[in-house]
Amino acid sequence: MRHIEIIPSKSDAHRALICAALSELTSGKTCQVACGSSSQDIEATERCLAALRTGRSRMDCGESGSTLRFLLPVMGALGCRAEFWPQGRLPKRPLSPLYEELESHGCRLSVQGSVPFVIEGQLLPGVFHIPGDVSSQFISGLLFALPLLEDDSRIIVEGDLQSGPYVDMTIRVLRDFGIEIRLSEDGYMIPGGQRYTAPPVYQVEGDWSNGCFWLAAGALVPGGVSVSGLDPSSLQGDKAILHLLSRFGAQTETSDREITVLPGRLCGIEIDAAQIPDMVPVLAVLACGARGKTTIRNAGRLRIKESDRLMSVSRVLADLGADITEMPEGLEIFGTGRLAGGSTDSWGDHRIAMMAAIASLICDEKVTITGSQAVKKSYPDFFRILEEAGLGENIERK
Repeated sequence: MRHIEIIPSKSDAHRALICAALSELTSGKTCQVACGSSSQDIEATERCLAALRTGRSRMDCGESGSTLRFLLPVMGALGCRAEFWPQGRLPKRPLSPLYEELESHGCRLSVQGSVPFVIEGQLLPGVFHIPGDVSSQFISGLLFALPLLEDDSRIIVEGDLQSGPYVDMTIRVLRDFGIEIRLSEDGYMIPGGQRYTAPPVYQVEGDWSNGCFWLAAGALVPGGVSVSGLDPSSLQGDKAILHLLSRFGAQTETSDREITVLPGRLCGIEIDAAQIPDMVPVLAVLACGARGKTTIRNAGRLRIKESDRLMSVSRVLADLGADITEMPEGLEIFGTGRLAGGSTDSWGDHRIAMMAAIASLICDEKVTITGSQAVKKSYPDFFRILEEAGLGENIERK
């Protein structure tokens, strides 16, 4: 049995770091955010918050979409002029309709795609309309910002909210820092005039999004994998991996200390990815390791990630021998239980690099991954841990 200690959640760390900085600014109370490891995305948020604390306008947000989308409304609420310097594909990733909502409530912003991307002016309270099927990060960013304004505000979510668990995480962290958010029939009510009040220590929880790769590996290799550090009661949506692994046919065991996944007779399934888009790459590998047809639906938002992930998942797994079809909003995979192997590329996307590595576990030939360093964005030690667990023997990295 292979045992792996999971890293802290990047999503939880972003939220806690922002709340801790706002607590220091609004109430003078400091908080130690206990996060045992870092990544390029977490470092981006830390850099921007350090600039905020010291009154500097330059915000080096790297390729972190969470950093940019969370902090744009916050800077508006504080009335701070800020220059965000996005890198990689981030300048091309859409900011609408958050962009238009900030402009209609008092902020002035650069043309979308500009580098640097500048926000200035004072965000005003009011009613904000955000479609539920674009990015939950827009809603989270407003939830951080609107409590800082003098008067009350509302967020109206138009249509069904996708990636809702990420908004639930934001609300939980906000409550831990003394901020009240009220649910309404069509979205959220945010009382104004609030101050962030930090606990002395905030412990960042384990990362289910990255844990999914190890748990999926357990379903694909003899002897399985055990992962410690994951909270079964977490609000992270990607804990749904356990239910999906069971549906595929893997064996799962949960205890207070660790979660174990063992191989089983894997068969294709239907998957609605609306609430779990980050899991699609590793679910596609499981589909290849299963027998029969797997259909992944409601995943169109993956086209605006670090890569067009419906395209990159399809191309990478096809490079390795998969029978996979890219659809406008999803993927269709006919699994045989094995892949051939071969050479492929990460497309500069951390989750695609990790997906290719897990796919190597069911490949007959070696897998060569170009651009494997993309994992530094969220999981710098991924390949080291993979090798220490004895799961990297079929991989060559470039």
